Amino acid sequence: MEEPSLEGWNPEPSDALPLARIVDRAFDYRGNTTIVKTDGTQLEGYLFNRNEDVPEPFVQIFDVNGDGPVRIRYSEIRTIRFTGRDPAAGSSYAAWLRRKEDAAKTVDPPVDDDRPSPER
Repeated sequence: MEEPSLEGWNPEPSDALPLARIVDRAFDYRGNTTIVKTDGTQLEGYLFNRNEDVPEPFVQIFDVNGDGPVRIRYSEIRTIRFTGRDPAAGSSYAAWLRRKEDAAKTVDPPVDDDRPSPER
């Protein structure tokens, strides 16, 4: 069973869902995210790196124009929205197999036109 896409997810950090878990999900996400900072500003782009094991944990993001990387400390992040299209959604092996089986059902059988085979 394939995991549903996070596309459109707008989590709010809480005791049950800490920011570090949201950051990890954003790191694994294949589409763009929007980082909402504690000062209210937002930055949309591709989150490609994070480090929680340093004195001041941070993420790194390339903005939608490809500029960066921009480094943002966890302490500056209110939440992360999963705003970009997930290009790999539905691309699991199970989805591929279903598409292949569906395509096989729609292929017309070969036409037998009673032509003689070529002489060799």
